[in-house]
Amino acid sequence: MRFTCIKSDLIKALSNTSRVAAAKNSIAALDGVLIKAYDNKLNISGYNLEIGITTDIDAKIQAEGEIVVSAKLFLDIVRRLPEEIVIIETDERMVTYITCGNVNYQIVGMSPKEYPELPTFEQTESITVNAKILCEMIRQTVYAVSENTAKPIFTGSLFEIEKGKFKIVAVDGYKMAIREEKISCESKTSFVVPRKTQQEVLKLIAESDENIEISVGQRHIAFKIGNYRVISRLVEGTFLDYKSAIPKKFSTEIFINKRKLTESLERMALLTDTKVQAPIRCSFAENEMKFSCASTRGKASESLSAKIDGNPEEIGFNCRYMLDALKNTDTDEIRILLLRSTAPIIIKPVKGNSFLCFVLPMRLQGAK
Repeated sequence: MRFTCIKSDLIKALSNTSRVAAAKNSIAALDGVLIKAYDNKLNISGYNLEIGITTDIDAKIQAEGEIVVSAKLFLDIVRRLPEEIVIIETDERMVTYITCGNVNYQIVGMSPKEYPELPTFEQTESITVNAKILCEMIRQTVYAVSENTAKPIFTGSLFEIEKGKFKIVAVDGYKMAIREEKISCESKTSFVVPRKTQQEVLKLIAESDENIEISVGQRHIAFKIGNYRVISRLVEGTFLDYKSAIPKKFSTEIFINKRKLTESLERMALLTDTKVQAPIRCSFAENEMKFSCASTRGKASESLSAKIDGNPEEIGFNCRYMLDALKNTDTDEIRILLLRSTAPIIIKPVKGNSFLCFVLPMRLQGAK
């Protein structure tokens, strides 16, 4: 194999694909990236048996072929090459020769036969979503995906399409986030996408302003993002019946500026103890929200004016969970809905249902 390509194109492709290379894996080849040179295209793939990222870049191919090289070493070398055309060649012993200007490297590669094939699957559903919209939907929900593998189904987000509405739902047992958008798709389908896959998709979407094509199979999903393709396993299992977990009626409704509420809670958070999760105590009455917290570090209190309709209420919550929810909403004004001190705290936009954040309360000392 022999080809020449532009250094910046090669760095970009390697940076994105090498992120999923498996540094610690029983299959040594997965520590590397697979490089294929055919038909004046250079295909570069990274894979870890769960997620694969593959892309093509322009190259002049003098001799076709394939090789697997260490992802980290190859990327480190290419980053430090001078800003000139890169020439790469391999021989029958899998030695890879890298030349750029007056710089020459020889590194040991591996046979492409040792590299597992990226999954292929029969497509059962195809969805097209605007890149900006998908980016916002993932960003505003992925924070609520569980990092605890005890319940694998919650290590991913539910992607649900029904009646022209696309929802992403994430839950971890303490908080839940739902983001909804209208799309041009009349299909009815749902599947669970792993957190890590969504994070990789987010990084690639940041470089694209095109529509994203999503292909779904029985056990796999693929995202077409510009010149990249992300292929991933889906999380198998039955997701939470999230609709039944959301209260249908409320006794108290609060309208408040998100920024002011966030700043107030950040001040309370300065005294919260990360080891002992003491709740923030909040009371709602007479168009005023009163916050207080007490920990081994000290005490703090603050009040904010807000429009409050309904019954006076007092509730406790984990400050970090509430801040996560607030920071991932996209409106200046928000609506907080309460049923009772032991029911979930619901955060929604003042108008519409584009998002819903759900935070479980914490029991207050002395509460009945």
